[in-house]
Amino acid sequence: MKSILFTETGKPTEILKLTDLAVPEPGPNDVRIKVIAAPINPSDIMFVQNLYGIRPQLPSGAGFEGVGIVEALGEGVQMRTGMRVSFTSVGTWSEYAVAHHRSLIPVPDAMSDEVAAQLFVNPFTAYAMVQDSGVPEGGWLMLTAAGSAFGKMVIQLCAMRGIKTIGTVRRDDLSDELKALGLTEVINTETENMAARVKQITDGAGVACVLDAVGGPIATEAVKCLARGGTMIIYGLMSLQDPSLNAGLMIFRELTVKGFWLTDWMRRVDSQTRQEVAQNVISLLASGKIQLPVEASYPLEQIAEAVEHADRPGRWGKILLKP
Repeated sequence: MKSILFTETGKPTEILKLTDLAVPEPGPNDVRIKVIAAPINPSDIMFVQNLYGIRPQLPSGAGFEGVGIVEALGEGVQMRTGMRVSFTSVGTWSEYAVAHHRSLIPVPDAMSDEVAAQLFVNPFTAYAMVQDSGVPEGGWLMLTAAGSAFGKMVIQLCAMRGIKTIGTVRRDDLSDELKALGLTEVINTETENMAARVKQITDGAGVACVLDAVGGPIATEAVKCLARGGTMIIYGLMSLQDPSLNAGLMIFRELTVKGFWLTDWMRRVDSQTRQEVAQNVISLLASGKIQLPVEASYPLEQIAEAVEHADRPGRWGKILLKP
């Protein structure tokens, strides 16, 4: 089978290689999946660079999620083959992948392969983080990197719940699209003072929660935008720079800064909560109420071009690999 591997960590366009491997056999509690499509997410790129929360065991496959057909069952797995499933594993950028049976989500017929390929990482994270934010209907939530696929998902979820949103961008050409999705206010961090604009927008109160994917100076400024008792949830570090936190501000405004990692959240919550989130996410995506646009698809042979495209500024949709 064809599979994307790397034998050292570093720049993805340079180290990711198309390799021929034997088709894997599923072990106990695992299944083998014939992959239909897999997205290129920021977490995938961080993993390849050895900058993610879990470290690659070299040589390693790449890609954390995808959609495919269950083809073979390992010992102890009670399900039928031929099912189309969304799944998570390490090494989804491949013709075949092995995944634990508990990581599978059956995909309804109404959902396209393109949406099903993206079902887990961004939608589950967005849904869980909006829940964790605790922002009530009519309250203010702010998100950095609002033009990302994740940001667009959060905007749509908040709009459905009546939560007002402020999104930061670096280019004005995204504003109309994001407002059409339901974003209340846009701040261009290249041309505007973030804290001053948030103060103006919220009548001096600040926002109840910030969801930050950028880190560095953007996150440092975003902390200043929090209302008394507010929370910043950090789920990414696109700038590869840590923010500087003002201790006085945190003390006297009673602020909270915490991290979020979907893997830990899934372990932490009970099975009923996981099931409810899965049902809600699938319902929203299958009905078309939440959109997950795809900008381009590439075969595995064009991995360098696909990764370069995924990292390109100004994308409006996800980049998929189709083995």
